[in-house]
Amino acid sequence: MGKKSKRSKEDLIAKRLARAQATAFVARPFADLPFEADLICLRELVPAATATAKLKEEFGGHEVTITSLLPAAWQAWHREDGQILAGMQVPVSSTDPSRDVARGILTAAKAAPGSSVESTTEPGEGPRLQDILDVTHPFDVRVLETFDYWKLPEAETDSDVAAALEQANESIAPTEKFASVDSAYWTEMSGRTYVRWARPEGEDRIVDALARLQAEKANDLGGPGSFLGYFRAHGIIVPVWELEFGTQVDDVEEPIAEFGKRLDEALNTSEPLSTEARRVRSGIVARQLTIH
Repeated sequence: MGKKSKRSKEDLIAKRLARAQATAFVARPFADLPFEADLICLRELVPAATATAKLKEEFGGHEVTITSLLPAAWQAWHREDGQILAGMQVPVSSTDPSRDVARGILTAAKAAPGSSVESTTEPGEGPRLQDILDVTHPFDVRVLETFDYWKLPEAETDSDVAAALEQANESIAPTEKFASVDSAYWTEMSGRTYVRWARPEGEDRIVDALARLQAEKANDLGGPGSFLGYFRAHGIIVPVWELEFGTQVDDVEEPIAEFGKRLDEALNTSEPLSTEARRVRSGIVARQLTIH
């Protein structure tokens, strides 16, 4: 009787621990995924984009389209044509967005074509994207000008659906992905032009590197950009530069590639920050903003 009572108590403790772990806030939910930075950009910054991922064989082995946004901000969708899509931008989420997206994908995969999966604040226990995705599969982001990738047949026959889709398309801020560096995006919003470059190396390292360059008056994307500050998003930071309005992506591809090399050098130096760089660093940190 005593052993059984002890076992029951241990089981209860284990269940409570598992429940606590499932609901604990995950500061960097997409860590260890090689495309972590782009996933975060699709979730927080890029209005319309897709990327193809692949499930591990034990989870079906088929391809899944990761998108910035789905109709009605669904978490996932098993489209009528059989395609499984996952949405990164959702109205609510739990303390672990990686588990949320994985739950949506697996639920949609089991559902009948035409089924959608709503987002939730309580996904419960289960695998995360790190568990279900084959990270050797290329994750190439395609930034789009419209949400036509939804492929809504109703838009051709229902005027209300067509109008809603048109309104959604009109809300998209012009956005493009740089080809010369990873996880950097050009965008125009409210008459201003920006570059937002998601960096997964860790906040302290990136801010130190930016401060070194700023102290040398070289934190300018190689010439065309004026540094504004940075966002915190899901455990990484996204530095932001403003360009002269009308500056196009092609105008910045070469300068940002050269700037990237200097930023890498600043990241990898072991020299202590100069007095000026320490002063500049304080100003950079004061301009940060958390967006999740």
